[in-house]
Amino acid sequence: MAENGIAPGTPSWVDLSSPDVDASVQFYGALFGWTADEGSPEFGGYRMLRSNGKMVAGVGPIMNPGQPPVWNTYVSVDDAAATSEKAKQAGGQVLMESMQIGDSGSMAMLQDPTGAVVGLWQPNQHKGAEVFNTPVSLTWNELSTRDPEAAKRFYSAVFGWDPHTHEGEQPYTEWHLNGKSIGGMMKTPAQVPAAVPPFWLSYFTVADTNATVSKAQELGATVMMPATDIPQGRIAVLTDPAGATFAVIGPTPQ
Repeated sequence: MAENGIAPGTPSWVDLSSPDVDASVQFYGALFGWTADEGSPEFGGYRMLRSNGKMVAGVGPIMNPGQPPVWNTYVSVDDAAATSEKAKQAGGQVLMESMQIGDSGSMAMLQDPTGAVVGLWQPNQHKGAEVFNTPVSLTWNELSTRDPEAAKRFYSAVFGWDPHTHEGEQPYTEWHLNGKSIGGMMKTPAQVPAAVPPFWLSYFTVADTNATVSKAQELGATVMMPATDIPQGRIAVLTDPAGATFAVIGPTPQ
């Protein structure tokens, strides 16, 4: 269990943009055992999700008409406004300029040159997730894009990430920061419809991938990629009943 000690440039938080916050709270509560704080009208009904009392993620209503349900990845930064300017210079777009969220911190939303959206979080009272890498909490953030080379240039310029690509039938890039692996990237598979934009995928650690997939299906989720073994464990990709895609990873069954 790793308590939050997030270095700037590291993914520190994820939240769900949902068309029905209460339904999403019910789904993830039943699937992961998460509880939800009461939402504050001051912050648009945004709610903190907790695992064993620790903050692991957030959920809030979709704010822009036509926006699909999505899990958003946020990277911790010292200065959201300055990082937004670096993103513009690196060929990205700023979808939402730096905005202070009470005494919690400041946020901004970027779109990289390949089309993927990523958030910035400049922490104040809210540092990010309080626990990682333990059931059930965030463990990995992975970019799916059709132009990995453009993404390498952008994220290296904005966050100082060092891409380490493992060649093979399907090359995979690990993002390193100060010598530590802090995220991943893969080229969007050819079979994915062109209408699906590049996006950041959130992985959550679970105790049993097979059981989680079965439970998710019972609760109305769709399996996008069935349980598959990789060197790090058994993963699966799911879409929740509202349409937001996420992944789970657990131990490889013996």
